[in-house]
Amino acid sequence: MTIVLDGDHLTIHDVEAVARGGREVSVSDEAWDRIRICREMIQRKIDDHEVMYGVTTGIGEFSEVVLTPPQVKEFQKFLVYSHAAGIGGPMPIEVVRGGMLGRINVHCHGNSGGRVEITQMLIDLLNLGVTPVVAMKGSVGACGDLSPMSQIAMTMMGEGDAFYQGERMSSLDALSAAGLEPIVLQARDGLAIINGSNLLTAMAALTLCDATRWLKYHDISTAMTLEALNANMTPYDNRLHELRGFQGSIDTAANLLKLTENSEILASGGKKVQDAYSLRSTPQVIGSLKDALKYALSQVEIELNGVGDNPVFLVDEERVITGANFQGSPVALPMEMVGIGLSMAAVLSERRMNRLTNPALSGGLPPFLTEQPGLHSGLMVAQYTACALVAETRILSHPAANQSIPAAADQEDFVSMGMTTTQKTRQIMENCFGVLAIEMIAASQAIDIRGGAPGKGVAIAHQIIRQNIKHLGDDRALFPDHDTMVEILQSGEMLNAVEKTVGNLG
Repeated sequence: MTIVLDGDHLTIHDVEAVARGGREVSVSDEAWDRIRICREMIQRKIDDHEVMYGVTTGIGEFSEVVLTPPQVKEFQKFLVYSHAAGIGGPMPIEVVRGGMLGRINVHCHGNSGGRVEITQMLIDLLNLGVTPVVAMKGSVGACGDLSPMSQIAMTMMGEGDAFYQGERMSSLDALSAAGLEPIVLQARDGLAIINGSNLLTAMAALTLCDATRWLKYHDISTAMTLEALNANMTPYDNRLHELRGFQGSIDTAANLLKLTENSEILASGGKKVQDAYSLRSTPQVIGSLKDALKYALSQVEIELNGVGDNPVFLVDEERVITGANFQGSPVALPMEMVGIGLSMAAVLSERRMNRLTNPALSGGLPPFLTEQPGLHSGLMVAQYTACALVAETRILSHPAANQSIPAAADQEDFVSMGMTTTQKTRQIMENCFGVLAIEMIAASQAIDIRGGAPGKGVAIAHQIIRQNIKHLGDDRALFPDHDTMVEILQSGEMLNAVEKTVGNLG
């Protein structure tokens, strides 16, 4: 089913459907009308030689330079060339596709001033599978993602490189293979393509989709470890969490009870009066991240449906307003919070994994979960890997949103560093999948050794793991198991099966 864009209803899940799932997009008739009317207004102003930033003037420090009519026609091409100044390998295709989708939605408001042909070309690139090659680094998140967005504009012009059907080729060849012709930029067109934080917002949206699922997996992994350690389940009583009032904490505790329902292991005795914080404070810690994630999602979806551009054209008033709606801070700051929260959650997972493998803490489980300690080392070194990933997430949690370095001769003397923020949060997210995979493998091993039937949700998760990863008897290389476990999590297979059994996890 085609996603129809109108400027107001784009969600992070729509971004994922298009960026990862290949869903086609179109624009509503009302949005097309707004785009046309705005362009007609701008053309009148150009014909009247009105001074407009980025249309009849230079940009940045050159905003005071008024262009001649012939220069106005040439300027947009040179603007794109000069700003395509990134460095490094290609940005993920899904992020570039998400950025193009977001830019189309900005145009739908009818405040950006580009020609209809510009928006249509972006739609065609998405629907026909032509993805510009965009350098990974070079954006400071103000004025938007100028450098990487310029490489999108270059592909539209038939220059630079693009991916088509999985192959990298020249943009001209990619356009030709898709049956498209390059466009020739006219006044305002170039800036209407590049002047927004659309790529960093797309990366944020996709990371939030992953984080939403990962938090459910985190609850599954926690429940497995609680079973393996024969934990005291009193701290997950709903009344305890309702008395404090944080929704994320309430939801997490409820999930843990759902997942461990009917557990034979937890019905046995021998429990401590109080377990360690890494167990009993999980609802409070992970709940805080769930609540933070909801805020971040709201901010990202506001940005996806807002007018992130400069200048902004108000058709009803025939006005041109210059400002800073390209500034990436509204997305960068909440994504810093998400990155820090994910790092915090990774620490919690590793600490639980440590309790599974440490014989002084595991409630009778063998050292490092091997049944022949000494001859075999079991999961001893798997924890090293989890520690390495956690250490990296901690380093990546250092904020970028307050690391502004002035640019453009101090005309742009505060920038958001939003792309840096979203890139490192994405890397934290990837590491978190690894840490959780290692805990789940350890918890499965411990459940095997402990014996007894686990709760109904844990049983499904354990079954899926054992269908793909064998119990560890004799020592073997563990890296294939780790990679397989990450693939299981990212596929969604386990989550779908568990939720089918216990109901949706909050």
